[in-house]
Amino acid sequence: MNPIPIGPTALQRVLRSALPLLLLACAAASQAQGAEGFPARPVTFVVPFPAGGGTDLGARVLAQKLGQKWGQGVIVDNRGGAAGMVGSDVVAKARPDGYTLLIGNVGTQAINPSLYKKMTFDPDRAFTPISLVAELPFAMMVSPSLPAKTVKEFVALAKASPDKITMASSGSGGSPHLTGEIFSAAAGVRLTHVPYKGGTPAMTDMMGGHVDVLFASVLESASYIKSGKLRGLAVTSAERSPTLPDLPTLAEAGVPDAVSGSWIGLLAPAGTPQAIVDKIAADVKTVLAVPATRQSLIEQGAVPRGTGPAELKAQIDADRVRYGKVIREKNIGVD
Repeated sequence: MNPIPIGPTALQRVLRSALPLLLLACAAASQAQGAEGFPARPVTFVVPFPAGGGTDLGARVLAQKLGQKWGQGVIVDNRGGAAGMVGSDVVAKARPDGYTLLIGNVGTQAINPSLYKKMTFDPDRAFTPISLVAELPFAMMVSPSLPAKTVKEFVALAKASPDKITMASSGSGGSPHLTGEIFSAAAGVRLTHVPYKGGTPAMTDMMGGHVDVLFASVLESASYIKSGKLRGLAVTSAERSPTLPDLPTLAEAGVPDAVSGSWIGLLAPAGTPQAIVDKIAADVKTVLAVPATRQSLIEQGAVPRGTGPAELKAQIDADRVRYGKVIREKNIGVD
């Protein structure tokens, strides 16, 4: 059988129809190859807070373990300022190749978009979620001079004296403050908020009996509670903290619907190839499954997770709703 001749016009039509498929196949092959060789040089974790806090300490544990797995350095770059927005902006504008990543938390990803009227980047479009690294549960603590020894007793005391019980926080609009507001609404009590410039001065004043109650991360509060300098009443997470296993959850203590706290998440600039995102997420999950790594995070007051991108996105979305509602209802805002 003789071949059917194809004229120039017909040949052009065939090539035009095949070209998109060829380009797609080449792009997929290139992306897969890029993920397979990733990382080929050091990776930078931008922590948008000063060194020493829970987000920073968790980032350093993860950086060390991923560096060992990858055979490449993972550099922790602290870029504090403007409630985490300075460092976040650096990553938002970074090249989307997987080599500059953000260690975000509930504040940077879920609270700031509702708290601040103006941001230098679009929080909904600037980042691609990679993994929920760890949860950072909060503890509810009271001054040793306060007679309440349980959450039930505290609620009864607060209801008997509306607005007279003082609630310290590390700063207005931060997750500890909003956690206290969530508790107040769920328990049906009215507390007087007293903001401080950081958690340490708040705890110092509470030990002196100058303020009554404080919600702070287990990382910050565990040593004070274990030493008896402050009285722990509960943790705000859905499950008990492995660092303070004797403290009930708020739900167990009789205050449901008050789950709150913080977390550490790993994010990439928007546009980072999905294959690289998926590889990083899988590697995070692998290193966080190692018992020694888990124990290191638990000793810092964290609860190791290691999820995929979808789980981190769901966490961000849920917390945007949770904290955004409190910010609107209490008219909390920062210009």
